[in-house]
Amino acid sequence: MSRRTPQLPSWLPIDPYVLALIGTVVLAALLPASCTAADVAGGASTGAVAFLFFLYGARLSTAQALEGLRHWRLHLTVLACTFVAFPLLGLASGGLVPYVLTPPLQSGLLFLCLVPSTIQSSIAFTSIARGNVPAAICAGSFSSIAGIFLTPLLAAALLGNSGGGFSAGALLKIGVQLLLPFVAGQLLRRWVGGFLARHKKVLGYVDRGSILLVVYTAFSEGMVAGIWHQVTPVRLGALLAVEAVLLAVMLSVSWYGAKRLGFGREDRIAIQFAGSKKSLASGLPMASVLFGAQASLAVLPLMLFHQMQLMVCAVIAKRRARGPQEPAPDGAVVRETAVVG
Repeated sequence: MSRRTPQLPSWLPIDPYVLALIGTVVLAALLPASCTAADVAGGASTGAVAFLFFLYGARLSTAQALEGLRHWRLHLTVLACTFVAFPLLGLASGGLVPYVLTPPLQSGLLFLCLVPSTIQSSIAFTSIARGNVPAAICAGSFSSIAGIFLTPLLAAALLGNSGGGFSAGALLKIGVQLLLPFVAGQLLRRWVGGFLARHKKVLGYVDRGSILLVVYTAFSEGMVAGIWHQVTPVRLGALLAVEAVLLAVMLSVSWYGAKRLGFGREDRIAIQFAGSKKSLASGLPMASVLFGAQASLAVLPLMLFHQMQLMVCAVIAKRRARGPQEPAPDGAVVRETAVVG
């Protein structure tokens, strides 16, 4: 019997969940929440963000993460790609203002560069390409944990007032909405982990529904504030071109940089897919907390980059699968994770 691996649609023309996100944006444009409805949507969005990070904490296996520490060089390489190389490129994009990007779009692009890596898609692509799947699981998990702490701090340091005004009060809000639910989920994992595992499919819909609510609230605020006149088709096309270059650079840096560091082919595959991606599931809730009313423009680059990375990496994964294989390390076991990436 042949071993089955996660399959992605051929050429991945568009992710169905991205279609749902686009539909949510259209709904917010046609029927934005305002007045009392905006207050209700804002309160529900705040609760949804806290619940999402509670689920992240409750699902993450601490034992699995600690087990992965033995491959620390690989994880440090992925973290360096995610929180060093990406932010440096994001800062360099400041030179494109105002000729290519508007200041709000460049702030959104820089925020994209500060978001942690994905988990689910990194695992799927690594598996299809016959890379080191356990390493991809741990690298994505470490990046997600680090992002809860590092993304807000890096945003406060690099975005400044463009992120809606970072202050001690804003960081406290981040701690209450993101860190406390995550820690609570970790502490309660012993009692709720089994329930979450049994209802993984249903809770997956809850995850995605919560993120759609966050997107609707953010884009409704943008419509009411009248900020969408800042995005013209020319600027949107320029943003797509800049993101294509960003993705190409990080795919090259993660692949050839890992080769220079002496990693084997399977490890390089895991590093490339975990080190070149950004998490939509983590980034959208964080943006709603960090940017407030400006969140709609801030998350636009992330939403576009998410779809682009899926399409490009689907092609790369299939090409890697046809390349020469190396013997799997002893004791390598493919595990599943329920954390949304």
